[in-house]
Amino acid sequence: MPEIEKRTMDKVTWRLVPFLILCYFIAYLDRVNIGFAGASMRTDLNLSAAAFGGAAGIFFIAYFFFEVPSNLALDRYGARLWIARIMLTWGLVAGAQAFVVGQTSLYVIRLLLGVAEAGFFPGVIFFLTLWFPAAYRARIIGWFMFAIPISTVIGSPISGFILNLDGTWGLHGWQWMFLIEAVPAILMTLAVLYYLTDRPRDAQWLEPQEAQWLQERLDAERANRERHGHMSWLSSMLDPRVLALGVVYMGCNIPQYGLSFFLPQIVGSFGQLSNVEIGFINALPYAVGAIGMILWSRHSDRVAERKWHTVIALGAIVVGLALAAVAPTPTLKMASLCIAGFGFFAVLPVFWTLPTTFLSGTGAAAGIAAVNSIGNLGGYFGPQAFGWLRDTTHSDSAGLLFLACCAIVGAVIVLVLGHDPALERPQTAS
Repeated sequence: MPEIEKRTMDKVTWRLVPFLILCYFIAYLDRVNIGFAGASMRTDLNLSAAAFGGAAGIFFIAYFFFEVPSNLALDRYGARLWIARIMLTWGLVAGAQAFVVGQTSLYVIRLLLGVAEAGFFPGVIFFLTLWFPAAYRARIIGWFMFAIPISTVIGSPISGFILNLDGTWGLHGWQWMFLIEAVPAILMTLAVLYYLTDRPRDAQWLEPQEAQWLQERLDAERANRERHGHMSWLSSMLDPRVLALGVVYMGCNIPQYGLSFFLPQIVGSFGQLSNVEIGFINALPYAVGAIGMILWSRHSDRVAERKWHTVIALGAIVVGLALAAVAPTPTLKMASLCIAGFGFFAVLPVFWTLPTTFLSGTGAAAGIAAVNSIGNLGGYFGPQAFGWLRDTTHSDSAGLLFLACCAIVGAVIVLVLGHDPALERPQTAS
């Protein structure tokens, strides 16, 4: 590896990745903390499991419609301004969840939260393609998405402590949780405006030769992709590969979100556990997933293989959920869910290398957002289906098996689509 490459990529990684991890940690915590509030919210607001699942998942309906417009705006106005706007609006709406009074107001606020946060995740994935060559992409996306399991590993016990504020100043514990956990997003708005840089050529914190080397490397890779076919933002959204990958991502998200919104309630059914104990037990599959995400993405980059890494991780989801459905004891159920937890998170960074290999420019902004939009519908259908099956069967087994079947569909599509590694070969400027 040339010295300038190592020096430049080390600087870029340390400058951007920890900061983006923190931003996504806050985003994901604000998105899914409703799952931890679920048991007490259902009692206080008189919600069935199906109604609660619908409220948790309706977030993703708004996400679906606003992802692509948001990413096109990010491409036009720059990541710094647009991501700051996203963080401010989602922080305000996330805090407003504390004031819902029933099913209708909860649905409205969750819908608005989806509008507010739409574009953040695909925007950052697009942003990373503007800074990191293909050879680095799985591990960098892995580190960025490390915030997902870590937000639960750290956030679950914190949420458990906050729930114990129940009754303070006349507020329920879940109201305190929404209010307190919304504050960091609002505070980070100014940090994003100050800290992020849109493109390498604008980076005053790189030496001129470093910025030039990185921009030329990225421009050469983009030219290589476009030689295989340049796509406009509209054609990328309609590309069969983009649509198929959207379905694959749905096969990742239906199991993950279907379980995550109900996992605290599943853990709570194990016995007489305090909120804090539930928080720590709930965090176990996510801790396993966090480790798996980093190790699996690094291995994928090292051997330059994407298809089978994606399929094997989806297979772990299937095996873990199927075993959890029939596990006779809480200990075996949690062990099985830890296997699924590995799959939930190991698959994500490797999966996101697939669309970024054939999309570039504005087509990448729209195509990545389209994949994310379609896939995140799984965040709506997963909790809905799991909640309905739980109400109907009075058990978690049918829901867990349904979630496993969705991961099987995703794995089959990846096998059929395949992956062209030639699009990822390192390019140098001529």
